Amino acid sequence: MFWTTRLWQRRWSAWLHPWRGMDWLLLMAVWLITLLGAVAIHSAELHIGEKDGFQHLAIASVGTILLFLLARVPTSVFISVHWWVYGISCALLLAVSLFGVEANGAQSWLPIAGFNLQPSEFAKISIILTQAALLQRVPANGLRGILRVFAATVLPLGLILSEPDLGTSLVFGAITLGMLYWANARLGWIVLMLSPLVAAILFALPLPYELNLVLWFLWTLGMGIVAWQSLPLGWIGAIGGIVLNLSGAGLGQLLWSVLKDYQKDRLLMFLDPDKDPLGAGYHLIQSRIAIGAGGLWGRGLFHGTQTQLGFIPEQHTDFIFSAIGEELGFLGGLLVLGLFWLIGLRLLQIANSARDDFGSLLAIGLFAMLMFQTVVNIGMTMNLFPVTGIPLPFLSYGRSALLATYIGLGLVQSVANHRPRSRY
Repeated sequence: MFWTTRLWQRRWSAWLHPWRGMDWLLLMAVWLITLLGAVAIHSAELHIGEKDGFQHLAIASVGTILLFLLARVPTSVFISVHWWVYGISCALLLAVSLFGVEANGAQSWLPIAGFNLQPSEFAKISIILTQAALLQRVPANGLRGILRVFAATVLPLGLILSEPDLGTSLVFGAITLGMLYWANARLGWIVLMLSPLVAAILFALPLPYELNLVLWFLWTLGMGIVAWQSLPLGWIGAIGGIVLNLSGAGLGQLLWSVLKDYQKDRLLMFLDPDKDPLGAGYHLIQSRIAIGAGGLWGRGLFHGTQTQLGFIPEQHTDFIFSAIGEELGFLGGLLVLGLFWLIGLRLLQIANSARDDFGSLLAIGLFAMLMFQTVVNIGMTMNLFPVTGIPLPFLSYGRSALLATYIGLGLVQSVANHRPRSRY
């Protein structure tokens, strides 16, 4: 009996040997939250008879297979092919603009063999891979490294904005800033990079024009001082910071004019959704009611009134957290937050223990993507942020988004699997 047990242990160990360095705790947390997402999606669709929860699990199964395959590939291979991945990603985004299918006001999907592919979701992983490779060669502690990252990001970001897909564009920004910070870019420079966006928002806020102008002027002046202290060019740098914010205000007005009326309403309605309770504010009001109705323990799985009676349109996608909040209550929401906390913690641990800067940056890029999407999506369902169309990772129904996220995890598991192992 003892000999038989040892034989099976050796066979099991030999089978797992190619993946023995993987972060299994991270993988368990991902599987658990994906399963929770499938259950929540199934519950949100009971009243219409759809079974997308099973598709969610099927895509996760395919993603898991890809994850295990990618985990065996050395990270050096990813560095050597990153321009190929970048090129394919941009080609798919260009194909969307030419042949894409429009849904919910955005032309973001590409029909391929009966499957609507959303290339912008895979572009997130592509830009993480590309930026990691660029920053490994030229770090971000100099202007040259930052400009290389921006130059590589402009093309896919511009194609995504043209769809228009504001949510994914914001995710691109979060990924870029997170990776630049990890690659030793100066904090003052990062603030200056964000400043045009803030200037654009301050100039477009639904406030009296004079107040907008005052807020924007004070912000621009402050950024000029930051540029003077941060950039090695003295007054020339300060003038550059002011010009940057001037251009940000102009760009903000241009982008605002490109957005359609319903998109403008979605961005502004979170300030006061009761202004249009049956129109643009409906989603936010019903989501807030559902989460509040859950209380501490929730109404019970498959028993939430807002969820089961279909008060929240498309709840199985961007508003899936409202179904969890209503049916599983405050404790269910804490479980979701706890799992995301664990996922983020494990990604940071992999970033800290990676054998090289490339692997570390890959983990940080995925960390920035997942944590930004989580904070914005949950805040959106609780009426704290505007509705931007950003899905909740692993929980929202979206085949392209889920598959792309698992591919990103496969890249990070490769980093974990090939990092130096302790002898003790």
